[in-house]
Amino acid sequence: MTTIKSLILIIALLFSIPSWSQTKRLEIKHLTGNFYIYITYSDFKGTLYPANSMYVVTKDGVVMIDTPWDESQMLPLLDSIETRHHKKVVMSISTHFHADRTAGLNILKAKGIKTYSSVKTWELCKKFKEQEAEFHFMKDTTFKVGEYIFKTYYPGEGHAPDNIMVSFDKDKILYGGCFVKSTESTDVGNLSDANPVEWEKSLARAIKKYPAPKYVIPGHLSWESNKTMQHTLDLVKKHNSKQK
Repeated sequence: MTTIKSLILIIALLFSIPSWSQTKRLEIKHLTGNFYIYITYSDFKGTLYPANSMYVVTKDGVVMIDTPWDESQMLPLLDSIETRHHKKVVMSISTHFHADRTAGLNILKAKGIKTYSSVKTWELCKKFKEQEAEFHFMKDTTFKVGEYIFKTYYPGEGHAPDNIMVSFDKDKILYGGCFVKSTESTDVGNLSDANPVEWEKSLARAIKKYPAPKYVIPGHLSWESNKTMQHTLDLVKKHNSKQK
């Protein structure tokens, strides 16, 4: 009898404690119009931490800006997009070389989906053995897919040497990626590949170029505020002042 009770208790515990695979999540949230933010999670210093990426649904297919943080979330994402919108992903752009922007590029390439990054990002992916985009652009580039025109912009070094932004000017949407910190952030975060001194200058250029976006999407955490660039500048200035 004791053995049966013990077995029941063990089974109950197994079902009550989520496994690592169960805690891996993919969330898709509507931003505005045909724009969606998708959030994926990875283990960062022992804690599940969210990463924001974006996609836009066009009449000619879906464009992804950045990839899931975890490659295992790529196929569920593609399936979710097709089920929800009845369209396939046709291209992606990675905004810098870290895995939360490039994981799963090999899956996209294997499916015949066009993958893009800057040449600088491609070089860093190669150097640090991250997955690489198939196509590369040398300078700020304008793309047109379906009815949408969007542009890449390199403001200068910041969170990473290669961080770019992607703007949908007509819709007043600016995808900042990890170059921009959420207003939830209380510090500058991971500086392993950052250049804080140049980041301050790069942010000033970006704020001047995009003075009034309606939406600014940071690489992590909340995008509710469109003041994220100024917030990031304040955080970087605070960090730099402590280094002097």
